[in-house]
Amino acid sequence: MIKTMMETGFDLLINICLYLMAVAVLAGAVSGLFSEFGTVALINKILYKLMKPLYDLPGASSLGILNCFLSDNPAILTLADDDNFRRYFKQYQLPALTNLGTAFGMGLITTTAMMGLNVKSAVPAALIGNAGAIAGSIVSVRLMIYFSKKRYGTEAMVSTKRVDPIPEKMRPVRPGGAGARFIQAMLDGGKSGVSMGMAIIPGVVIICTIVIMLTNGPSADGTYTGAAREGIALLPWIGQKLSFILNPLYGFSSPEAISVPITALGSTGAALGIVKEMSLMGKITANDIAVFTAICMCWSGYISTHIAMMDALDTKEMTGKAILSHTIGGLFAGFVAHLLAFVL
Repeated sequence: MIKTMMETGFDLLINICLYLMAVAVLAGAVSGLFSEFGTVALINKILYKLMKPLYDLPGASSLGILNCFLSDNPAILTLADDDNFRRYFKQYQLPALTNLGTAFGMGLITTTAMMGLNVKSAVPAALIGNAGAIAGSIVSVRLMIYFSKKRYGTEAMVSTKRVDPIPEKMRPVRPGGAGARFIQAMLDGGKSGVSMGMAIIPGVVIICTIVIMLTNGPSADGTYTGAAREGIALLPWIGQKLSFILNPLYGFSSPEAISVPITALGSTGAALGIVKEMSLMGKITANDIAVFTAICMCWSGYISTHIAMMDALDTKEMTGKAILSHTIGGLFAGFVAHLLAFVL
């Protein structure tokens, strides 16, 4: 067992983690360009009038969606610490930023990784998954706001230290010409991708090793040899027992698919590693990719980040409600993705 753990961890580090780091670097470069040349600002302006009716949040929160989509869940905390951002929020809206940011965390990396799988119709399936994640985010945020209104009321504003006015219709840019800005934005974005790639290694190696050993069976001749990726096939057994629920809700094509959402609870990077392995074995379809994208993007390993994020927002008393709301939101995201994949 110990040898299998070590061999599996090493295999995951070399073949999965480095692949995901490469995806993160390229996605970071793209996000750096989007930010530098105004794409983020443009999308923020377009989304402004959608935030209140959909999420009951101020328009400024759309910037949090974009930041987290282009990076990871905690990216919204850098905004929430800025008085120029906080001043738009009422107290009951602030805790919901955790759910909002998490629902879109690692969105670009998740979508890019899913699109790159060697599965028919992977690209449209990943886009359908994004639609499911959006639906799940609305459910999660709305549930959270329902709970926070009961605790904080609807009138109190978020406290701020000081406010430095930002000129309207202006945004910070790097010095130099367009070419220099283009190169620097890509390099800086790529560096953030390296940091993110390093950050997901513990989750992938530890969680993915455990999940693989609970998912796979013994070697071909039925014995345990200590080789990588041997296991006791517990999760497929659970998947078969729950198939009467999972098949109508999510349409999974194999019992092993249940391991992906379970892993996404703690680490999206680890879940992406499992999806890649399943795609190489031909065990997933376009519907699975849609559902996996929706759940992995909406949950974004929230079990491992929600507590710290709620504490950073100084609303740790609402942590339990945030986790409950986001659990329901992620399950709903996968269902919507399956429904859209079936209809389309």
